[in-house]
Amino acid sequence: MTNSLDLPGRPQDTRVVVAMSGGVDSSVTAALLKAEGYDVVGVTLQLYDHGAATHRKGACCAGQDIYDARAVAERIGIPHYVLDYESRFKEAVIDRFAESYIHGETPVPCVDCNMAIKFRDLLSTARDLGAEVLATGHYVASRALPEGGRALYRAREDERDQSYFLFATTREQLDMLRFPLGDRTKAEVRELARQYGLAIADKHDSQDICFVPTGHYADIIERLKPGAAEAGDIVDLDGKLLGSHNGIIHFTIGQRRGLGVATGSPLYVVRLDAERRRVVVGPREALRMSRIVLRDVNWLGDIALDAALADDRREVYVKVRSTRAPQAAWLYAADGGYEIELVDGEHGVSPGQACVFYDAGEGQARVLGGGFIKSAAAADIAPVREERMAAELRG
Repeated sequence: MTNSLDLPGRPQDTRVVVAMSGGVDSSVTAALLKAEGYDVVGVTLQLYDHGAATHRKGACCAGQDIYDARAVAERIGIPHYVLDYESRFKEAVIDRFAESYIHGETPVPCVDCNMAIKFRDLLSTARDLGAEVLATGHYVASRALPEGGRALYRAREDERDQSYFLFATTREQLDMLRFPLGDRTKAEVRELARQYGLAIADKHDSQDICFVPTGHYADIIERLKPGAAEAGDIVDLDGKLLGSHNGIIHFTIGQRRGLGVATGSPLYVVRLDAERRRVVVGPREALRMSRIVLRDVNWLGDIALDAALADDRREVYVKVRSTRAPQAAWLYAADGGYEIELVDGEHGVSPGQACVFYDAGEGQARVLGGGFIKSAAAADIAPVREERMAAELRG
């Protein structure tokens, strides 16, 4: 029988905790490992007040999903626990989400959740339960390295790949984490759910921002931070007043619709000036950024990052949004931190988003780490140097 966890010894001697959200992916993960003979324990985290989301399609970790996870556990015959992580989740994810928007950023709460809740607190709980492994239903692959340790890779199915949200996973965490679905397609996973007789086989996928029951994130921010939606000005790139707005929390970089101003050509949100409560708009070409300054960089390469930066730089491929394909870039050490120079530039780069590094642009490329975007700017390097860099990367 195939061993999905890449572990030595007999499966029946290995306890595995599976993070069960109540969705198809985590349910199949639990059923698959149980079928392989592992000593599986299901754990579901209640992360937020589930009253408003109990019957909403696309919610997770609350309400109906907790009942679905329990039903799956009963069906496959494993113990199941529900842990109240609501206060931890509010502090580590929801409050940070609100603060980020107030400061003119576009946060990625799923990264914070994985980093601070699932792969820190839940890993600790798994150890307390005597588990050797914590398994999740993420679409990402983990493989052993010849020299020891494990590495993270993009999923087999590009459109399902979730490696963007897992870049902050540490080496130590990777040693205990497993992702059995990384080399499977969604269609295959749903078919497995039917074979295992799981009632959730056709259940809708959860949405990214699970704690926003209405789908309107600004409502959450205003409830958590009364007065956060302060009115201000909408100006063009030269500072000319074009109109007014009811709070920068209602805007994101690259936004075109709902600006409330009209000119002879399309306008986009180019920058959010939180300090002066300004929304700066301009033409689409003003959104193109080539230089990205990073913070909180996590490196998963084989050697230390500074040592990996031969001649102070390294060729990488990066994603600045989860839905974008990786593109060629250079990673630099600069001013005590790290920066990215995008060979072809990118439109709509926003502070707060993640910039994730890969060792190749296609296929199941290895994840080399990433960081959060501190700021972005148009290219400030000489055209000759930019042309040389592009030629080197394209061969």
